[in-house]
Amino acid sequence: MRILIAEDDLVSRKFLFKFLSTYGECDLVVDGVEALDAFLMSMKDGNPYDLICLDIMMPKVDGVKVLKYIRDLESQQGVLPEKRSKIIMTTALAETQFVQNAFDIGCDAYAAKPIDTQKLIDVLKKLELIP
Repeated sequence: MRILIAEDDLVSRKFLFKFLSTYGECDLVVDGVEALDAFLMSMKDGNPYDLICLDIMMPKVDGVKVLKYIRDLESQQGVLPEKRSKIIMTTALAETQFVQNAFDIGCDAYAAKPIDTQKLIDVLKKLELIP
């Protein structure tokens, strides 16, 4: 599984990398611009990410804008809904409006920080990324 972790907080980034590395190859980025660049490169190479963990609050471009761009690009490229990257939004915010907006745009799941590993495993199973 190819995984992109877009997280500006060092502790959260290291935690997600250590946890998700057991399930696949992880790329790390620290802001929205890098996340968009990594996603574009993966599409160009014909090897898109299976899973993208996107922090809602990131420098340069926030996670919700990155999510919208990714979903728009997938639509333009004719990517079938079942073949789209699975996107989990992560945030320390308790703002339900941010979360609802992300679901409206097309995220697949939401994980509150600090991330509960068992809940994350349950989400990965639900998304059929792990058995």
